[in-house]
Amino acid sequence: MVRVRSELKNTGYEIFIGALSVLSIVNLALFYLFLRNETLETVLGVMNGLFSAIFLADFAYRLKTAPSRSGYFIRQYGWADLLASLPFPQFKILRVFRLYRVNQLLGTRGIRHIWRTVVRDRANSALLFLLLLGILVLQFGSLAMLYFEAGATGANITSASDAIWYTMVTISTVGYGDVYPITNAGRMVGVAIIIVGVGIFGTFTGYLANFFLAPRKADAPTAGSSTAEG
Repeated sequence: MVRVRSELKNTGYEIFIGALSVLSIVNLALFYLFLRNETLETVLGVMNGLFSAIFLADFAYRLKTAPSRSGYFIRQYGWADLLASLPFPQFKILRVFRLYRVNQLLGTRGIRHIWRTVVRDRANSALLFLLLLGILVLQFGSLAMLYFEAGATGANITSASDAIWYTMVTISTVGYGDVYPITNAGRMVGVAIIIVGVGIFGTFTGYLANFFLAPRKADAPTAGSSTAEG
């Protein structure tokens, strides 16, 4: 049986992309509200680069799997997806078109059906949720670490690059130890980052193990087939 391809993808995936779209729009508002805050601009610039890479990959995926590539590009706002994927401030507002799909998902499938689908596909849903959580922690953990550490006496996390580096190294569970928080509040933020990092990589490892090692379902026997013993 040939699977019909749809421009509206997996439920968990659509929620993940929709949440990133909301966060990117929030970041756009923060960027214009705090135009002269170089620290915030640096963190948001790094996050925008990450979002641009994810959205560009999402555009390529949708274009490749769309039932009609021209239909996706024109009627389903694929052109907006492409422009919004570019790392230019002028095009970031076009990411609101991605929210159209979230609304379409809610309208066509309903909240109850979406919840049942997410629960049924727990492995993928958990992985996407933790990836989203990791992105949130990368951004807001870096900002929180800067807020608590930058002005402390003897602090070694004093710039946006220090905070981003510390958060990435900690969330990846590498932990070089070259920079570290010295305030109680900063250490609490560090604990939260560690917990999220362990959860992400533990889930990711289990996902890969299940994907590569789980036995494949046996093919159903064809009609009329029989086995002979002799």
